[in-house]
Amino acid sequence: MKPVKFLLLVSALAVAGGGGYVAGTRGLATDFSKLFSEQALGETMQPAVMSTGNVIYYRHPDGSPEYSATPRETADGRAFVAVRESEDVSFDPGKKAAPKKAEAATAAAERKVLYYRNPMGLPDTSKVPKKDSMGMDYLPVYDGEEADSSVVKVSLGKLQRTGVKTAAAENAVVSREVRVPGTVTFDERLVRIVSMRANAFVDGVADVTTGDHVRKGDELFHFFSKDIAKAGAEYATELRGGGKPDLDVGGALQLRNLGVPEETVKAIAQSRTVPRSIAYLSPSDGVVLERGATTGMMAEAGDVLFRIADTSKVWVIADVPEFDAASIRKDAHATVRVRNLPGKAFEGTVDLIYPELQSQTRTAKVRIELPNAEGLLLANMYAEVQIASGDTVPVVAVPNSAVIDTGDRQVVFVDKGEGRFEPRDVALGARGDERTEIRKGIEAGEKIVVSANFLLDAESNLNAALNALTAGEAKP
Repeated sequence: MKPVKFLLLVSALAVAGGGGYVAGTRGLATDFSKLFSEQALGETMQPAVMSTGNVIYYRHPDGSPEYSATPRETADGRAFVAVRESEDVSFDPGKKAAPKKAEAATAAAERKVLYYRNPMGLPDTSKVPKKDSMGMDYLPVYDGEEADSSVVKVSLGKLQRTGVKTAAAENAVVSREVRVPGTVTFDERLVRIVSMRANAFVDGVADVTTGDHVRKGDELFHFFSKDIAKAGAEYATELRGGGKPDLDVGGALQLRNLGVPEETVKAIAQSRTVPRSIAYLSPSDGVVLERGATTGMMAEAGDVLFRIADTSKVWVIADVPEFDAASIRKDAHATVRVRNLPGKAFEGTVDLIYPELQSQTRTAKVRIELPNAEGLLLANMYAEVQIASGDTVPVVAVPNSAVIDTGDRQVVFVDKGEGRFEPRDVALGARGDERTEIRKGIEAGEKIVVSANFLLDAESNLNAALNALTAGEAKP
């Protein structure tokens, strides 16, 4: 009997050892120990949640980051676990997937994952979830996103780090100041020429020289004219004969036509005599620009004896480059500064845009009228002119920093929400100091990127290039 008992004992040990080996290799020991430990601690056993939906891939039974699109087994013969659509996808080793909510499952069913792309932008794609060499998860590419490959997706944390800022496109007036040089000149309409309408001798000239200021009515010189003396004698005789001292008829009108001042004609009417020498009075206030009268000279009709300029108003002739000439409008506001009056600005308006360009400088002359009651502005002064340019009608405009101009194309990034930014080709109009007109591509009210858009542009170009390179690989 003893040999028989020994054989039974050896057989029992062999069966127990084989069972332990199978349990260890199949992972049953861990499940049993966990089961018994949970029961020992009094934990409530949760009912198993049935997963639903199609199998989207297979994962390693131990939770290792190994996946397969088709059924397969581990090196020790264990089958990979099927992951269905209703299950969360977790790439943390050893962490069980939690069941999704009903709405999440619906959303996942609506958006089909086409493939997974490398998180660092490398030309590497996968049909199933995986990690790169640094442990970063590959990013899913959903159905419908391939057509919009240039759209940039940025996480909220990255948005804060890169400093992306947005603003709304709006209807606004696009204007800017054109800064050009100018020169102060006299108003041509206020320059007077003093000359005789009949031959005369200049008896005496007042103490007035070039550069002196004169006022209207000041005596400039005295003269004697045979033609004027004859007309004056006829007028005096007419008055002695009972004629009326009317300045618009008879001898009075003849004297006025010969250039005799009205005050002198009235004096002849009162005294009934013609003075031997008649005083010529200044026709306006101003500065003497030229003195041609000399005592004792014979002045013929039309000779320039004095030239007087009224300086109560002056012109500033600005030279505007051909590029900016089209944006200048008549009556536009202008600010003028001169170097010898630091800190002082003169305000005026554009009075005339000359209808020609200077062939040598390719500039257009713009005339600005300025009041000069104090006489601070002198002729030929150098001036710095700022002219408001642009139209006064509001247009769709964005901040200047929102536009990326590569020379070949102009791009504005539109904020689509949830960290998605779309590059939009636009047609530009006038460019102002703060805003740029958008003629096509952007509507008023759309949110556009105004800061860090160059980073988004680089990301967009990279995405487009990678999608072009991996178009063949992307198709599952």
